[in-house]
Amino acid sequence: MSTVTLKTSDLCDACDAALPCALPFRGWGRRRAFSGNIRTIRCHEDIGLMRELVGQQGHGHVLVIDGGGSLQRALFGDVMAAVAARNGWAGLIINGAIRDGGEIDEMDVGVKALGTVPKRGERSGAGEVDVPVTFGGVTFHPGRRVVADDDGVIVLPEGITEADIETADALAATAAYAGNGGPTK
Repeated sequence: MSTVTLKTSDLCDACDAALPCALPFRGWGRRRAFSGNIRTIRCHEDIGLMRELVGQQGHGHVLVIDGGGSLQRALFGDVMAAVAARNGWAGLIINGAIRDGGEIDEMDVGVKALGTVPKRGERSGAGEVDVPVTFGGVTFHPGRRVVADDDGVIVLPEGITEADIETADALAATAAYAGNGGPTK
């Protein structure tokens, strides 16, 4: 299972091709930072496909769920969070709502979502799995790498992992900037 040792902000400073998702995600779970290869679901207020996928071995992947930004029904909750943790998912990024936030906060799982709502989604299984999904100005392609922490969510270029990005120069430039009081006029 992958854990993040590099911050999304440092990765963005060091790699112009790292794409930040411009949504105001909130975080739940004890795993506040996570990364992994992307699996996707596109659905609207329906948890059927999510339940099926989270019930499989996650192999350190991150499940990205595009719920169209709906805050009417939760696409994820505490029962599925326990299943995701047990099955080795690195985390979930949800363009929509979750429920049971307090319970999820006590679990070894990482979740980024737009908010909470108590009503759960339908269970019809409508939607698509492992298709590119776009929200927050970023397209999440299955198989690409995603990194999430308290600063946000970024998608890395195809074939690149966070270990491939050299951050030393960017960190040194930031330190130099801070050390000399910033830019001069």
